[in-house]
Amino acid sequence: MIHITLPDGSRRSYDQPVSGDEIAASIGKGLARDALAVKIDGELKDLATVIDRDAKIEIVTRKHPDALELLRHDAAHVLAEAVQELYPGTQITFGPAIENGFYYDFVRDEPFTPEDFLKIEQRMREIVDRDEKITREIWSRDEAVRWFKDHGEKYKAEWVLEIPKDEEISIYRQGSWLDMCTGPHLPSTAKLGKAFKLMKVSGAYWRGDANNQQLQRVYGTAWADEKQLQQYLTMLEEAEKRDHRRLGKEMNLFHQQEEAAGMVFWHPKGWTLYRTVENYLRGRLDQSGYVEVKTPQLVDRKLWEASGHWEKFRENMYLAENEAGLKEYVADPSQRIFALKPMNCPCHVQIFNQGLKSYRDLPLRLAEFGSCHRFEPGGALHGIMRVRNFTQDDAHIFCTEDQITAESVDFCRLLLEVYGDFGFTDVAVRFADRPLKRAGTDAIWDKAEAALKYAVERAQLPYTMAPGEGAFYGPKLEFHLKDTIGRSWQCGTLQVDFVLPERLDANYIAEDGQKHRPVMLHRAIFGSMERFLGILIENHAGKLPLWLAPLQVVVATITDDSRSYAEEVAGALRAAGLRVETDARNEKINYKVREHSLAKVPVLAVVGKREAEKREVALRRLGGNEQEVLALDEALNRLKAEARSPAGKSGAALAAGAF
Repeated sequence: MIHITLPDGSRRSYDQPVSGDEIAASIGKGLARDALAVKIDGELKDLATVIDRDAKIEIVTRKHPDALELLRHDAAHVLAEAVQELYPGTQITFGPAIENGFYYDFVRDEPFTPEDFLKIEQRMREIVDRDEKITREIWSRDEAVRWFKDHGEKYKAEWVLEIPKDEEISIYRQGSWLDMCTGPHLPSTAKLGKAFKLMKVSGAYWRGDANNQQLQRVYGTAWADEKQLQQYLTMLEEAEKRDHRRLGKEMNLFHQQEEAAGMVFWHPKGWTLYRTVENYLRGRLDQSGYVEVKTPQLVDRKLWEASGHWEKFRENMYLAENEAGLKEYVADPSQRIFALKPMNCPCHVQIFNQGLKSYRDLPLRLAEFGSCHRFEPGGALHGIMRVRNFTQDDAHIFCTEDQITAESVDFCRLLLEVYGDFGFTDVAVRFADRPLKRAGTDAIWDKAEAALKYAVERAQLPYTMAPGEGAFYGPKLEFHLKDTIGRSWQCGTLQVDFVLPERLDANYIAEDGQKHRPVMLHRAIFGSMERFLGILIENHAGKLPLWLAPLQVVVATITDDSRSYAEEVAGALRAAGLRVETDARNEKINYKVREHSLAKVPVLAVVGKREAEKREVALRRLGGNEQEVLALDEALNRLKAEARSPAGKSGAALAAGAF
């Protein structure tokens, strides 16, 4: 007998091996109709997979958390079939599911254009209507190579030869079309549905190497139903309106140019916004017992070799050599290579190592707004969200093993308070464990992962797992915040590291009088100042709250004879701590209102002859059509109160529910 346990705990028994679709049919016709795949002891498999042992199973339908990735993977295969039917001679390479969609890479002499998308989408719908059965086959290596070569698929044939000899080669046949794939897949093309859309085409390279053949990558999005698709497309339209690059130009915050690709030229207003955010966080860190440090930009490769970053991160580092220095310091010039720091942690260990530390000095919280450089591929750059020069709101807490939990809980509380102050109250946590490429022994990783799991559970924060996505020196928590249009952004991190203190010989004198290694907690709240500012701009569509706005008030005149009163009002506002400009140009007030609205100025203080006589101001709020006339003193007090930094009040209420 085969005993099958269902998600609700109920059990079913079968007197012979049974497939996923047979189990679904035995439960009910509706489930059999809706079934897409089966999960066997947590592993997603084709619905036709035969189960020949006792197992826990789930029947995956469109409502299941794993359904979207499955649908998107199949959408990529249907795309490839449609393209090869419409454009014979096109070669296929790979087509995975990705966040919010899928893509497929093609080799074709003629370039795809967005105009081709309607034709391809129509053929994809026809393939769905055909209800082509999707079946899995196992081929020998020679058979697979021969078939792909005979059909002009040299890239697939090349890839077959890369597959380890002990790994089986699975082929998925979709009607008369087929592809090499590990699966799983839907039972038939009809199960995909038609809630998909092709989005864009871009360049790529075979195996990600710029020296190889250039490919054409066609991107699409796919969803469980038409409603979800339309919601996603609407979100994209809204996101385009909020694009921080466009708003940055309209608000005169920053610009970027080819001579410094991936770097930011901050304009006065943008730098004011930057400093406002930085100073807010600096104040919060001061209150939380951090001490701020500053470390060099350029550091000898020897430190990066000792820390392990040279081996793991070398391809992303900017290097520099100084020939005069080579001759002065060493006989072997090849040893005098410097790197712009891609992260701050090894430098913070150097500060910790100066002088003898006692257990009484711990925890020691070293913070730095550290300027870092990383060579990101040109195609990955995105405004100020993904740059090559960025500032980390970085800190490293040197502590004992017994202090890991308390320090982690305190950090999580601080992080939630800060996010709350900026209006982000929906925060998800992911636990990223050991990656394949890592430093340290399995025993060290076991200890680090156990410590971090205990800490996040004591912080009462629910989390999901991100297998294999930890840093190379330790596991980490990732904090993902959701913006007003539903997008998720990964910002903060907390990492437990036993490895770097060992590699860089950090130690302290414990109560037993012996030297012990401290634990390093790597932590950041914003992650990257530039990225967080881009998120802020898009989250608010440029309409920043008064305390953040780089220009908070513009005092605008209606007539020329109110100029002196406008200057007086501006001076009073400035004395009250507000960021103010005066607009006394000889322009109509409606023109001024439109211009400053486009620049997203939160408050327009309008003054004319009557306001000057009565010592009043007419306040117009961004996005509103009404104005409020107030006495000057009342307007000053109100705006001063509104512009005050939240200083943790809203975040404290948020954090109170989590701890």
